[in-house]
Amino acid sequence: MNDTASQFPSVLVIEDEVQIRRLLRGCLERSGYQVFEAPTGDAGLAGALTHQPQAILLDLRLPDMDGLDVLKRLREWCQAPVIVISVREREADKIAALHGGANDYLTKPFGTGELLARLHVALRPTMPIAKAQVFRSGPLSVDLTTRTVTIHDRMIRLTATEYSLLLFFVKHAGKVLTHGQILRNVWGEHEANETGPLRVYVRYLREKLESNPAKPKLLITEPGVGYRLIIRD
Repeated sequence: MNDTASQFPSVLVIEDEVQIRRLLRGCLERSGYQVFEAPTGDAGLAGALTHQPQAILLDLRLPDMDGLDVLKRLREWCQAPVIVISVREREADKIAALHGGANDYLTKPFGTGELLARLHVALRPTMPIAKAQVFRSGPLSVDLTTRTVTIHDRMIRLTATEYSLLLFFVKHAGKVLTHGQILRNVWGEHEANETGPLRVYVRYLREKLESNPAKPKLLITEPGVGYRLIIRD
């Protein structure tokens, strides 16, 4: 590998369909990424070890093993963000992938613009929460020291539960969080299957943070899975 190539973010595409790999390679390389390809799960595991990619795009339907098994084995040693790309649309498949260690899940067919945006978020360096004193996303600012929340420099008053929920989103900004993950961390294990309170408090947050709560741009819904706090410039 030459010095110039090594300066670009590297992405490993584990996908058995040649046409999709060709499409992804063209899209990624035009955007400045270095691309490695693997047509099977075994080849993907070997490629991850050999190339040490900075991100992985993983199909779930592979000829030699299920993509969830590949994900499980990757997570034994690999910390690179993994975005699942799959035709599987069932909520159970999405939840299994996210619980299995995937950072994101895209259902085929998807737009290359959306893929690039999600890949950008997955690769964006994040500071540890203890060092990041102020989190910002678009008009939203959260001072983690003073627990002050502002929108367009206007202070927003939140209840203790609203702030705890927002703080969990901030800690995992840009990532898809399942209903169960949010409920366990904010309300406790005993509430992990009760989505009612979560939906209510997400609505409360949107009413206070979004310019149009009916069409949120910060705290968005991932249908059938959970929610995501968008990172905006």
